[in-house]
Amino acid sequence: MGRIKTLLSKRIAKKLIKAHSDEFTPEFDKNKALVQKYTTVTSSKLRNIIAGYTARLVKQKIILDKEPKRRMHEEDLSKYYE
Repeated sequence: MGRIKTLLSKRIAKKLIKAHSDEFTPEFDKNKALVQKYTTVTSSKLRNIIAGYTARLVKQKIILDKEPKRRMHEEDLSKYYE
């Protein structure tokens, strides 16, 4: 299991992706530079955590966009309740 991210880092990462979604990529190093550019985070550890989480969110979004949406088929149950 992975480490638990703090609420602060998750909130910042989600705001960055919402504001600049087209610039972030699944690559950590590029995201690290973008986090440095768009935030005033002075701690390198927090910057790296945010950059890693943005990479993870971008990867998840790419996977969700590729997969076809699964639909639940509603079964007609009226034949059982007559």
